[in-house]
Amino acid sequence: MKRFLKIALFIILGIVVIIGTILIYFNAKGVPTYEVAIPEQIKTLKVEVTPERVARGEKIATVLCNGCHANNENRLVGKAILDLPAEFGKAYSLNITQDKEEGIGNWTDGEIMYFLKTGIKKNGKYSPIMPKLPRMADEDVKSVIAYLHSDRFPVQATKGKQPAQDPSLLLKVLTNTVMKPLPISTEPIRVPDSTNVIEFGKYVANDMIACYACHSKDFSKQDPIHPENSLGFYGGGNPMPNLEGQIIPSANITFDEETGIGKRYTEAQFVEAVKLCKKPDGGVLRYPMQPHISLSDYEVKAIYAYLKTIPKIKNKVN
Repeated sequence: MKRFLKIALFIILGIVVIIGTILIYFNAKGVPTYEVAIPEQIKTLKVEVTPERVARGEKIATVLCNGCHANNENRLVGKAILDLPAEFGKAYSLNITQDKEEGIGNWTDGEIMYFLKTGIKKNGKYSPIMPKLPRMADEDVKSVIAYLHSDRFPVQATKGKQPAQDPSLLLKVLTNTVMKPLPISTEPIRVPDSTNVIEFGKYVANDMIACYACHSKDFSKQDPIHPENSLGFYGGGNPMPNLEGQIIPSANITFDEETGIGKRYTEAQFVEAVKLCKKPDGGVLRYPMQPHISLSDYEVKAIYAYLKTIPKIKNKVN
């Protein structure tokens, strides 16, 4: 019996030593750096800056970029991400103004597209926190790039270098095991015909602004390449911290009649909720939900039509 206990103790100690060694290795290695392998047709990309593209890119950036990158003066110089879950450490968004030293003024169009799609910067560093846009249509990505090159106030060259990222041990482990850069498609991706309301709504919701990312069950159990495979797809409950550190679970926006929006939101009320954060009872939706005022009524109505078609999930979220 004593010999058995001694062997068991040695095995347990061995396992502890192995796990400890692995953790020390991951902590020292940090978030991994990758080879920058930009496909040739993207590497040589040169986006023509047109008024139409700038307007479209500004619209998309207002929804996707400003919240994390804009300072108090509405310049996209980056800032601390205050609503990052504490277990991930501290993160700071990138200066994406046209400054050539501290912004992205020296990035090529291909490098910007590659980063937006994969999460890999031009120096190979991986950004695990930044949302990736692997399924956004090529023309919409080009519009974002055109906006970044435009004469609009928020993107003009502005000094502002953020502190170095301070990832937690947990994030270092995750980025060395399960969190990886996304593949980049070399096949054309197009915006669906807007007259096909459901397909267009699906594109806006899943691929352009990624509503499912917040409104599914868990960030760690999502599939950006096949969003429908994400756990609790649009069923809500994802625990999201607000700026004060309180946990605000995301809403169930499937059309379940009891716990979703099936009986609570008409189409008009849904438009007001998405664009103005106005609830049917006149109250205001809480952060981290923010107004999406740059979306058109038609786009939000298309999202509403698409949500009607996805499987209902019974999940009561307080």
